[in-house]
Amino acid sequence: MSLQQQIDHDLKEAMKAREAERLGVLRMLKAALKNVAIEKGGAAAVLDDAEAMAVIRKQVKQRQDSIEGFTKGGRPELAAKEQAEMEILNTYLPKAMSPEDLATLVKEAIVEAGTTSKAQMGAVMKIASAKAAGRADGKALSVEVQRQLA
Repeated sequence: MSLQQQIDHDLKEAMKAREAERLGVLRMLKAALKNVAIEKGGAAAVLDDAEAMAVIRKQVKQRQDSIEGFTKGGRPELAAKEQAEMEILNTYLPKAMSPEDLATLVKEAIVEAGTTSKAQMGAVMKIASAKAAGRADGKALSVEVQRQLA
């Protein structure tokens, strides 16, 4: 079952169970996926799982930014709502890598790229991003690469 089919299935289940919050998040996600599919190739286009995960990651990132803004703005109730939405979205993403696994992955990427300085960070990031396959945040990956190349 593809990721989009799983989301459609879960959307129907949320309707049957009358889970308003989950239903709202899944509808928003389905709309975002459809918009990206239309941009890609028209109304009949279907995204593969990697593209769908990229859309979900983007939605999670938006929620993180909103939580940060609401927290700074003194609106904890809105931050809590965004946090709940982010947790629903995270169920569709692969489990994040531990810091130890991330460090090992970056070390392997540095060896594979044969880099010795921060000037070659782009080559390491390209390899590390491919190996992480969405299990690590780009920012965390970048910080770890910089740390190891320093």
